[in-house]
Amino acid sequence: MHSSKQTPNPLKGRTKEISVEEVRKRIKNADYDLRFVDIREERERLIGYIGGALHLPDSILAAKIEESLPDKEAPVVLYCSSGVRSIKAAALMEGMGYGEVKSMAGGFNAWVEAGYAIVTKGTMTADQIHRYSRQMLLPEIGEEGQLKLLRSRVLLVGAGGLGSPIALYLAAGGIGGLGIVDFDRVGLSNIHRQILYGTSDVGRPKTESARETLKKINPDIAVIIHQERFTSDNALKLIEAYDVVVDGSDNPETKFLLNDAAFFAGKPYIFGGAVGFGGQASVFFPKEGGPCMRCMIPEMPQPGTVPTCSEVGVFGIVPGQIGLVQAGEVVKLILGIGKTLMGRFLVYDCLQAEFRAFTVTRDPSCPLCGETPTILGI
Repeated sequence: MHSSKQTPNPLKGRTKEISVEEVRKRIKNADYDLRFVDIREERERLIGYIGGALHLPDSILAAKIEESLPDKEAPVVLYCSSGVRSIKAAALMEGMGYGEVKSMAGGFNAWVEAGYAIVTKGTMTADQIHRYSRQMLLPEIGEEGQLKLLRSRVLLVGAGGLGSPIALYLAAGGIGGLGIVDFDRVGLSNIHRQILYGTSDVGRPKTESARETLKKINPDIAVIIHQERFTSDNALKLIEAYDVVVDGSDNPETKFLLNDAAFFAGKPYIFGGAVGFGGQASVFFPKEGGPCMRCMIPEMPQPGTVPTCSEVGVFGIVPGQIGLVQAGEVVKLILGIGKTLMGRFLVYDCLQAEFRAFTVTRDPSCPLCGETPTILGI
C-alpha cells in the first residue's frame, strides 16, 4: 500500500529558511550587515532581479563563493527562483564552513508575488514580467521573445469552437493585438464547444462577449473586434494590418477565401478544421516556400459536399484540441522557433487517439501559387 504523504526534504531540517518579508526588512535596515546572493542562472535574470544582490550562479557557486564572500561569519541569504535550489546551496555553504546561511523561502517568485520592487531592463513592466515569467524562463522565449509577442498582431477569423481556445491562449500568452472577425451571436448550441462564452452570453454578439472575456484574462492586450462577415470585399483590408491570419471558420468558402487573401497579402495562414470526432491543422505560407491550401485542393468543393458541424455534429473537445495546435503554430511563427506545420497536414482522430502528419509539397501547377497562376485576385 502506497502512502499519500510526501517525502520530506532532508535539507529543510538543517538549513534555515527566511521569509521574503524578513529579508526585505533586513535589506532596508542599513545597520544590518547582510550578504544577499542571487544564485539563478543568467537566463533566469532576464525576467528581473532584486536590487543589491550579488549574482553568483548556482553552477559556479562552489568554485567562486569563497573568493566573492571571504568572511564566513557574516550572515548570508541566498535566493533562487522558487526556494528549492537555494536550500541545497545553503547546505553546501554550511559544509564549507559558513556560519549563518539562510534560504529565502519561495525565492524570487515569492518576492514578486509579495509586490516588492525588482530591477528590470526597463522594456517590460514588473506586472508583465510577473505575468509572463514562467513563459520567459524558456530559453527559446526569454524577454526578447516575449517582447516579440507583445508587439505582434494576429487576426482570428471566426470566434467559435476553434477560435475560442485560440483567442484564450493567445491573449493569455501576451499577443499584443488580437483582431476578431465574426458576425454571429452566441447561441445555446454553441456553449458546449465555444468556451469563450457562458449561458448568460446567449444572444450577444460573439465579438463583444469575446473581447470582454479576453480583457478579463489579460487587460494589457488590445482586442480589436470586427463585427462583420469575412468577404472578398473586406478580406485584404482586414488582413493587411496583421502579422498572422488564423482560421477559426467552419465552412469551406471562408477557408478558401482566407487562403487566397493571405497569399496575396503575403501573410501566413494557420488552417484548422474540426467535425465529428476528427480535426485537421496546417500552416500555408507560400511566401516562405511552403504550399498554399490549393496545392492540396485546387478548387473549392461544391456546396453540400463537405459535412458541417450543424449537419453531422462535433465532439466539443476536438475543436479545442485543434485550436490549441493552431495557437502553438502562431506563437512559433512569430518567434521563429521550432518546426511548424508548414509543408505538413496534421490529421487528428480523437476516438483512436491518433495524430498523423502528411507531407504537402508546393504544386508548380497550383492555380494560386504555381508557376502560371490562373487566380490573380479575390
